Amino acid sequence: MKNPAMKNAKLERKKLAMALLLVAYCGTASAAEAIQVNPFDDPFLEVTRGMPSCPQPKPPAMTAAEARGEAHVRVERGTRCYMDGHCRLPNAYRYDAEIIPRVKKAILADGRFGDTAVWALGQRRWVFLQGCVRSRAQSQALEKLVRGLDDVERVVNQLSVSR
Repeated sequence: MKNPAMKNAKLERKKLAMALLLVAYCGTASAAEAIQVNPFDDPFLEVTRGMPSCPQPKPPAMTAAEARGEAHVRVERGTRCYMDGHCRLPNAYRYDAEIIPRVKKAILADGRFGDTAVWALGQRRWVFLQGCVRSRAQSQALEKLVRGLDDVERVVNQLSVSR
């Protein structure tokens, strides 16, 4: 019969080897699947902050592989707008950096939305409204206001009603 101390040492070495392999594997997998936050630098702006309890929405995020796939789609979608004569700029995504600050300015100038927590994200002339409002009517009013701004093609209302 083998010495119990030797048996324990051998078992500990096996555990250590397995742990090292697991760490190496996880490190490789996580590096390959690293999440990039807002890889295309889409404008994502806090517009109002009148509801501190509202959770802050997360900016767009994806893996490097997803970003590579999305890059092709974005070129095609963005250019089609120009080629179809719907955009004066050669890519629909070029509008966003100018649209989102105007969204904030319009919402703040309106004066009805100081008790909300709203973020705006711009992608190819689409404005995504995220965050919290006090009522469905307030959500609809925000959507209508933003839809009326120049160069905004579509508004995606993702606002939650909270009290």
